Parts: sequence; C-alpha cells; structure tokens
Amino acid sequence: MTTQTDTWPNPLVPGPHWTSHQFIASEVMDDQFKHELGQMYFGMSDLGECLEAIRRVRVDDEESWVEAWADRARVLQRRAQKAEKGGLTVSAGDAYLRAATYWRASLIHFSHPKDPRTREYSINAYDCYDRYLSLSGYPGEFVRIPYEDSFLHSYLYRSPVAKGPAPLLIFFQGRDAWPEDTRWVYDGAIRRGYHCLSVQCPGQGLSLRLNDLPFRHDWENVVTPIVDVAVTLEGVATDRIGLMGLSFGGYLAPRAAAFEKRLKVCVANPGVLHWGDSIRSGLPESLGDALAAGPEVFNAAVTSMAAQSPVADWFMRDSTWKHGVTTPYELFQEFDACDLTEVAGSIECETLVMDGADERFSTGQAELLYDALTCPKEFMLFDTDSTAQLHCQNGGTATAAEFTFDWLHSRL
Repeated sequence: MTTQTDTWPNPLVPGPHWTSHQFIASEVMDDQFKHELGQMYFGMSDLGECLEAIRRVRVDDEESWVEAWADRARVLQRRAQKAEKGGLTVSAGDAYLRAATYWRASLIHFSHPKDPRTREYSINAYDCYDRYLSLSGYPGEFVRIPYEDSFLHSYLYRSPVAKGPAPLLIFFQGRDAWPEDTRWVYDGAIRRGYHCLSVQCPGQGLSLRLNDLPFRHDWENVVTPIVDVAVTLEGVATDRIGLMGLSFGGYLAPRAAAFEKRLKVCVANPGVLHWGDSIRSGLPESLGDALAAGPEVFNAAVTSMAAQSPVADWFMRDSTWKHGVTTPYELFQEFDACDLTEVAGSIECETLVMDGADERFSTGQAELLYDALTCPKEFMLFDTDSTAQLHCQNGGTATAAEFTFDWLHSRL
C-alpha cells in the first residue's frame, strides 16, 4: 500500500496480477463472487461452498445466480437449526452466519422487486444473522433509525475494549453490497476501541427491499437523521464521530459531510466526484449522443442495448429500481445529480480519499474528488504490491482494515 505511484507496478513481479483471474466470464458477477469469497477471512463464507455455488451460475444469468446461492443458504440454515435444537450453539452460530451471507449473496445480482423471493430471502438473511448474533455473543444489536415516515435498518456494534466515551464510525455501502458483509469495517473498528454503526440506507439492503426506500442525491438528508441518533447513544464520544462510504458511498459520504458539520472525519472509498461521469465512462459513445438528443431517443437506445446485453438489462433494471425512477433518461438525470463539483469545497472535516490501482468502476474519480477538496485531506492508493488494488479492496480487506484504521487512529 502506498500514497505514491512510484512503486507501481512492482518490477520484481512480472506478468498479470491475481486480479486478472476470473472465476466466471462476467466482470460484474466475478467482482461480486470475489466479494463473497473474501468473507472467508471472517468465517462468513467457506471456499468449497462458494465454489459450489459459482459452478452452477451461468454468465449474466440472474436466475442461476439467485438459486445457486439460495441453495447454499438453505443447506446451512437447516444445519444451523438442527445444531441449535441439539444445544450445539457454536456450530449453530457459525452455520447461521454463513447462511446469512449466502442469502444476501443470492440478492446482490437479482433485481426483481416484485418477485416474492426478494422479500423472502431478505428476511431469511436477517433471521439467520440475528440468530448468529444471539448465539455467538458477537456485540451487535439491531437499531431502527427514524427516517421521514419510515426507518433505516441498522446494526450498532459496541466495542468490548472501549474505555469511557469512545469514537463512533458510521458507515454504509453503495449500490450492491450489504453492510453486514463489510465485516472488515465494523470488526476492525470494535477491535480497536471504536463503536460502529452500520446502516442500510435508502437504496440499500432491507431499507430498499422491505421499506421501499430509494437512493437520493441529497444524502445529507439521510446522514443527519443517523447522526441525530448517534449522538444519543450511550458511550459515544459525540465530538468523535466519523463517516465512511464505500463504492457509490464514495460519493454519498462526502456529499453528506459537506452539510453535516458534526462529523470529525470522512472516508470515501473510493472517492467519486461525479457519479454520472463515472457511469458514462463505461458506456458506448453512441449512448452519450442519444442522451443529448433527449428522453425519447435515449430511452429507445437503452432499450435496444438492453435487449442485446443481459448485463446492460440487469444494470438498468437494478438502477431504476434503486433510484426510484421508471425510465433510463430519468435514471441518468439522477446519476448527474450526484455531483460534488459545487459542494466539495464546503467539506470541513478531515477527509481520506481512497483508490485502487485496478479500480474498474469509477476510474479517475478519486483523484478528481481529492483535487476538489479544500479541507485537510489525504489520498490513499492501494497499489498492486498491496494485493488490495481492486474496487473497495475486494479480496484484500485485511490490508484495507490495517491501513484505514491506522489512518483513523490519530484522527478519530
């Protein structure tokens, strides 16, 4: 890991790096699979179980994806229930934890909100996760955060080694992953004496799938209610609250920090200045021309592209659902509203902007955000030598935790 680029690539390690290996010939599915595989570090998945699931997945086929992972989850959940009935609480807790992971995994590449499995598998995931917490004694507790006329599903993880009022790290994920899967953040926090509040925000997790809450560009209206709850929590040092956003959260967290002044630090992983530009950079040039031509032309062009590309079809359905819109043109208006150009200078708290040498989904955006900031700031690049160079340090979360929390140590 380095904050400079002069050691990348490492001349002592010729040839392609580990990130070039694909388990399945789909960039999106392969990234999502590596995310599930990486949870082995915390006992949240197992190698054979993951490989058995991906063996059954067909490239860019949502149906094969959802049922391959759901089958793994059913096996583990049945074993957990049997073990719990027999008083084997350690085995039961371990199996419930992996079952919860696989229920969530089944939905990460499944974008059919009206399919009853979306609700059923979501509930299964958190029934299993809550049984795990109860049986294992892991210090997590469910918290309902009031939000408008609804609420946000959240978990508060209290540090067993905190002494007196302790710092609190609030974090959320982005478009796809669930915060409970991001154990490197909350486990890394509580082991170092920080409490951690992981939130399923609008557009994410159960807040999307059960409460029908979509993303919004003005994320301060999401984070302020979270901080309102955070400052009331027992044992929290209210002047030592940090905010971290991952993936699309690398736009969302800095947006909130521009308006919410009770934050001491902000972490954007990876940083994103303009979400619309990051999406357009991966699209054919012809779609950019169609977008400029207006709604009818653009909607027709996207419909044609989606008919020919399963991954494009998935992405458009997934994104319109999560952003609460109905047409591709409206979706790209939402993407373009996610722009920090005019507000980055309003961020006052110290900010860490993270990036990876092999970032594939928002390439170049982290540096743009870093350059736009006027607050105290640092840029952290995970190079190939770190083996954590993928999007959100996928496959390298042990290293991610080490360097993220070492940075936070003297600041939060």
